[in-house]
Amino acid sequence: MAINSKQNKPDVLVIGGGNAALCAALMAREAGATVLLLEAAPKEWRGGNSSHTRNIRSMHDAPEDVLMESYPEEEYWQDVLKVTGGLTDERLARFVIRASSNCRGWMQRHGVRFQAPLSGTLNLSRTNAFFMGGGKALINAYFRSAEKLGIEIRYNSPVDSIEIQDGKFLAAYVGEERIEAKTCVMASGGFESNREWLKEAWGINEYGEAPADNFLIRGTRYNNGVLLKQLIELGADSVSDALQAHMVAVDARAPLYDGGICTRIDCVSFGIVVNKFAQRFSDEGEDFWPKRYAFWGRLVAQQPGQIGYSIIDSKVLGRFMPPVFPGEKADTIEEMAVKLGLDPQALLETVKTYNSACRVGTFDHTIMDDCHTEGITPEKTHWALPIDTGPFYGYTVRPGVTFTYLGLKTDESTAVRFQGKASENLFVAGEMMSGNVLGKGYAAGIGMAIGTAFGRAAGVSAAKAALHQEGKTSATT
Repeated sequence: MAINSKQNKPDVLVIGGGNAALCAALMAREAGATVLLLEAAPKEWRGGNSSHTRNIRSMHDAPEDVLMESYPEEEYWQDVLKVTGGLTDERLARFVIRASSNCRGWMQRHGVRFQAPLSGTLNLSRTNAFFMGGGKALINAYFRSAEKLGIEIRYNSPVDSIEIQDGKFLAAYVGEERIEAKTCVMASGGFESNREWLKEAWGINEYGEAPADNFLIRGTRYNNGVLLKQLIELGADSVSDALQAHMVAVDARAPLYDGGICTRIDCVSFGIVVNKFAQRFSDEGEDFWPKRYAFWGRLVAQQPGQIGYSIIDSKVLGRFMPPVFPGEKADTIEEMAVKLGLDPQALLETVKTYNSACRVGTFDHTIMDDCHTEGITPEKTHWALPIDTGPFYGYTVRPGVTFTYLGLKTDESTAVRFQGKASENLFVAGEMMSGNVLGKGYAAGIGMAIGTAFGRAAGVSAAKAALHQEGKTSATT
């Protein structure tokens, strides 16, 4: 029998504990609403995937504090268009872009601090503002601010289901406890930790394998998509599909959960990447920041055994962010093959073929240079240098799922929609609706931009709806 929690019924219930959820909670509280936030994780693991972030992609028309030069709306939009291949809602993408230009002052008022461009961030210093202390510091700042403002926070409180009637939110269930609220903001992430759902989406490949069995979960273990699945089953309109995700090539030795940004392998552009047959399978020089590493997870996922090997030589050391774990080191290609478990002759042949195809111009790791290959498939369009200077370095990589894109369809109001009709009191933000903007692909820092823009908007919408029920007037934020 359910335990009914009607006492001190909050104006706004926020389900989630990451950036989007916290932005919603803070904005709702600033608008005069009472707020209860339910975080599935224990306190020490609070913050979801946001704790692994480093920056927010920010539009600006002129240099601003930690941002160099300019990054105007149209260029930002073109970057979104490029990484998504057009699978995006332009209106909502521009909503995020414009919101990214004016949120940092509010973030700073809530304790978030930004850092000047440092080593490892220079490639993004024009487009992205970096958090001092990273995502964990941002999350801690928001939680401190939430506590000061009187927002009730409950940890270890995973919501198992929600009660919906005719598109209206009635209550959420934490175990047997029934929690009512006037309005609700859903910001509990994707389903990257739901292995069964991932397996269902990815199916069986041509090699008879279930690719999802070999995925590492770069993000939080607490994002299981329980509420997302329930809402879709209840008729909520959805967007994107279950195959789409932010997938990164991560060190195969990374932990199963919560590896975060430090596990990515950032050197893929400057050497070659081969599969377990020692064959190249994609253009390593296809693109640069913001996405050079971000699409390799999907590419590796499509290879037999869902495994790849990134191989470089000594010439490119210092041109990329070094991995946390040291790679294999060898004086010859044959020795490298043995250390990686590859066929030495096959790898030697692949390297020789690649080396002979390289047409070296002016190598420049900071731009899309003119060093390319000719006469081989797949080609390498940039940074094509022969792998001929020992010692050589090799990194074994697997797909790392950060977050999934299948989500709930919405608009600037952030309302969840049922057969095209907007709910009057159920709203969504963050990863649960990111597919509206990210149909596929990824651009560095855009996840935080989406979460911040829609989290803040959801908080305002939820507070307005709740206070309207009581005939109150919302305070101006």
